[in-house]
Amino acid sequence: MELTLNIPALFFPAISLIMLAYTNRFLALASLVRSLKSKYEQTDQNVALHKQIKNLRYRLRLIKNMQAFGVLSFACCLLCMLFIHLQREITAEIFFALSLIFFMASLLISLLEIQLSTKALELELSSIEGIEDDSIVKKIKKKFEQ
Repeated sequence: MELTLNIPALFFPAISLIMLAYTNRFLALASLVRSLKSKYEQTDQNVALHKQIKNLRYRLRLIKNMQAFGVLSFACCLLCMLFIHLQREITAEIFFALSLIFFMASLLISLLEIQLSTKALELELSSIEGIEDDSIVKKIKKKFEQ
């Protein structure tokens, strides 16, 4: 298979979109960290809140690594295009392969971060499961029981 400029050029939008998604995740997490920090400083600094902050710190590191591998993938894609232009096919193929590997690493780290995010939400939900439901049906049942 011959590597032409079109092949790495088609990879550009995928990398750009995934980097945008990573940036959005980072901004959402940064906002959450700021709100948890103020909540932590205002409360009696409970252990559950401390665990959430520790989880967020780890997730931020993962997002940083996701973005780093995305940027490396983008850079290797650019280098691949440069070497295609310079008619250095083997070097171009190596950089294209590296671009794919870095992109895959970025996606795998993203999968891990999503798993941690889901786990954090499940823990949050399990902590409020004991709260009583104040729905209309419950209120009507209480009225009839009295």
